[in-house]
Amino acid sequence: MFAVIKTGGKQYKVAADDVIIIEKLAGEAGEAVTFSEVLLIGGETTVVGAPTVAGATVSGVLVEQSRAKKVITFKKRRRKSWRKKEGHRQEQTKVKITAINAA
Repeated sequence: MFAVIKTGGKQYKVAADDVIIIEKLAGEAGEAVTFSEVLLIGGETTVVGAPTVAGATVSGVLVEQSRAKKVITFKKRRRKSWRKKEGHRQEQTKVKITAINAA
C-alpha cells in the first residue's frame, strides 16, 4: 500500500517504513507527525481524492532536523567590476513513515 501526500508545496509518494526528506517541519527528533493532505491511496484498489481523500492520514516520526547542501549563487555585471556571491542552505526534515490510515 502506498499514498501520495502533499507537504511543503510538494507531493511525495510514500509507503510504510519509507524515510523521506521534506521541507522543514516544527518539532524535535522522535516526535510523531501526521499528514492529513492525502491525495491518493494505492494498493489493491486505488482511491483518488478530489482534491484529498476524506478521512485518510499518513503517520510518521521525525528522525532528524538538518540543512541541505549549500547552493551558491553568483551574479556578475561584465565590464563594471561588480560581482556578488551568496550561499544558501535550505532547512529540511527527515521523516520515517510509520502507517497509512485509509478511513
